[in-house]
Amino acid sequence: MAQTEEVEGLVLSRRNYRERDYLIKIFTDKYGPKMFFVRGSKRDKGKLAHSLQLFAHGTFIADIREDGLSFIQDVKDFSLYRSLQTDIFLNAYATYLLQITDAAIEDGKPEPTLLHELLKGLTSLDEGMDPEVITNIFEVKFLYYFGVMPEWRGCVVCGNTEGPFDYSSRYGGLLCKQHWSLDPHRYHASPRAIHLLRLFSILSLDRLGEISVSDETKKNMREILDQLYEENVGIRLKSKKFIDNMHSWGDMLLEKRSANQNETTDKT
Repeated sequence: MAQTEEVEGLVLSRRNYRERDYLIKIFTDKYGPKMFFVRGSKRDKGKLAHSLQLFAHGTFIADIREDGLSFIQDVKDFSLYRSLQTDIFLNAYATYLLQITDAAIEDGKPEPTLLHELLKGLTSLDEGMDPEVITNIFEVKFLYYFGVMPEWRGCVVCGNTEGPFDYSSRYGGLLCKQHWSLDPHRYHASPRAIHLLRLFSILSLDRLGEISVSDETKKNMREILDQLYEENVGIRLKSKKFIDNMHSWGDMLLEKRSANQNETTDKT
């Protein structure tokens, strides 16, 4: 039996189904991620089709079924993130956040607090906050949902909460400087990167202000998180690969610019 009700949600994905229809996955406040069938939406030029784009947030009127597909009937009070739709780089980061959400959260499991955080994160991206920092914050948070959240509070050996720290795969968390010798294969990460990742593990996006992070620290955080995900999660998302390629393009451009500047200096 189906019951018609209103659910708040964020469109995580959509794919073609048959000739005219869509399957839409929505991260709902009441039911967590849930798949919905939308009939005839490909040819529909009205509000419903417009509101079922990626990153669309709104209140959906739906026939909810416990078993099988549920059905979207209408939508009201929906909004779109304009910059995320039009900027290829912001779109890449936002798409990655949606895909990692879908991978981390079990279908049918309500996570209203996470939904609120995700909407806040997308708003921050749309308003021009550093996409790498926003993405790193969520990557740290999602380690909890994947069931592999490291011990960030302090040294796993002695409980010391005063830095500097480094991360140890062997011990599954941080080691203070006094215990670095226990793991010669620790990450050898920068203290600033570890400090920020510890902060991100407890930070609510409602309290997020302007965080200034150097390119070197962002690169180090990216390396730490990539290694953590490689060792403990093991997912391979296309959107993450695209972001990595974007960083490679940026590094190549910087190297080319530096080479051109050195060449000009030599000629001078």
